[in-house]
Amino acid sequence: MKNKRTIVCFGPGPMFKGGIANYNTSLAKAFDQIEDTEVHIVSWTQQYPAIIPRDFIDRKSKVNQLEGTNIKIHYLTNYNNPASWKATAKLIAGLNPDKVIFQWAIAIQGLPMGYIAKKLKKNKDIEVFFDLHFVIQKEGSALDNRLTKIGIKYADSYIVHAFKTADELKELFPKKQFEVIERGKKISGNGMKVLKLYHPVYDMFKPNPNIDIAEVKKEMGLKENVFLFFGFIRKYKGLHNVIEAFAALAKQRNDVSLIICGESFWNTLDSSKLSTRLKNATFGVAKKLFLKNQDNEQDYNPLALIKELNIKELVHLNNEFVPNEDVPKYFQVSDNIMLYYLTATPSGVESIGYNFNMPMLATNVGHFPETVVDGYNGYMAIDGDISSMTNAMNKAIEKPIDRKNVAATSKDMSWDNYAREILR
Repeated sequence: MKNKRTIVCFGPGPMFKGGIANYNTSLAKAFDQIEDTEVHIVSWTQQYPAIIPRDFIDRKSKVNQLEGTNIKIHYLTNYNNPASWKATAKLIAGLNPDKVIFQWAIAIQGLPMGYIAKKLKKNKDIEVFFDLHFVIQKEGSALDNRLTKIGIKYADSYIVHAFKTADELKELFPKKQFEVIERGKKISGNGMKVLKLYHPVYDMFKPNPNIDIAEVKKEMGLKENVFLFFGFIRKYKGLHNVIEAFAALAKQRNDVSLIICGESFWNTLDSSKLSTRLKNATFGVAKKLFLKNQDNEQDYNPLALIKELNIKELVHLNNEFVPNEDVPKYFQVSDNIMLYYLTATPSGVESIGYNFNMPMLATNVGHFPETVVDGYNGYMAIDGDISSMTNAMNKAIEKPIDRKNVAATSKDMSWDNYAREILR
C-alpha cells in the first residue's frame, strides 16, 4: 500500500512562456503543498509542429518557480517525435500515479496527447483528467473538432472553468452521459465526472509593497486614469477593439492613458534568418491547405492603429514578452484591465487581474457574463460595438468599481481549493 498519493501534471513546464505553463506549474505547486502528495510535472520539450514560426521558450524570467518545492520535473515529450510520446506514457505509468491531469489548451496537440492518454487509460488504477481550457477553440478551424475529439476522448474525468465549456463538451460527445459537479457538491456517479471549477487566481505575481505608483506613472508618461491590455497579442483578444474604443474616449477627455504590454504572438523570431523565412513559408502553405481564411492571423497588426488614430502620445507600449518578475508593476499602476475579446474562455489575464483586485472591462462573450457582474466587479460592453466599449471605459472613471468587490468575487478561487477538489 502506498504511503503517498502521486500526482502527475502534464503540460508545459516553467521553461516555457505563457499562461498554460504558469497554470500547470501553479497547479503542481498547489498539490505539492498538500500533505503526503508526491508531484511530478511531465512536460513537453517541443509543444507544436516544427514548422510553426514562433519561439515558445521563456528566455527572460530569472526566478526559479520550483524553488523550495519537492516537485520533480521531466522534460520529455516532443510533438515532432512520436517515439517520445511512447516514452512519455511509459514514464508516467512507471510513476504509478493516482491521478494524471492533462492541460488541454490547443487542438493541434490532439494526436500526441490522445496517444498518451489512451495508453494510460489501460491502467485502471490511474484516473486520467483533462483540464479543459477550451472545447470549441477560439480561433476555430476545420480540423479543430476532430483533433479535440482525438485528444480528450480517453479521459476518465474532466475539469471545466465555465458552464459554457461543459455545454460544448456535451455537444462534442453527444452520446456520452456527463455529471457536472460544482465545487463542494456531492458526486452521485451518474455519468462521466465533469468538475465545474474556475480559473484559480495567480498568486505567483506578488504586488510590490514598496512601489511608488506616482513615480512609476511619471516615468511611463501616464495620466490619471490608466487602462491596461496585457498578454500575448492575438486576434481573439480584441486589441483592435481596445485601441479604437480608447481613441474615442481620448477625444472626450484628456486624463486617460493606455498601456499595451505583451509580445505579438507571431513575431518572436528573427525574420532576417533563412530558417524563419522557410518556417513562415511552410506554415503559410499549411494554413491555406487546412484552415479557413479567417484562421490566419499572422498579418494581424492592431498596433498600426496607434499611429493611424493619432494616439501615440497616450499609449505606453511594451511590445515584448514580460518576465514574470516585471509583471506586477503594470497592474499596480493601472486602474482597469481590458478584456474586449471576440471570444473567450476563462482567462489567465483575468486571473492575474483578480490577484491585484483590478476591475475588469469585458465584452459580453464566452464566459464573461458568468464572471463579470456589470457595475459590481467590472463593466460589460456589447461585442462589436465600439461606442458601448467606450462608454464602459468612461463609466469605469466616473463610477469606479470598489476593489473590495473584486476581492470578494475571487476570495474562494485559490489553487489549494482547486487542487483539493481534484483529489476528492
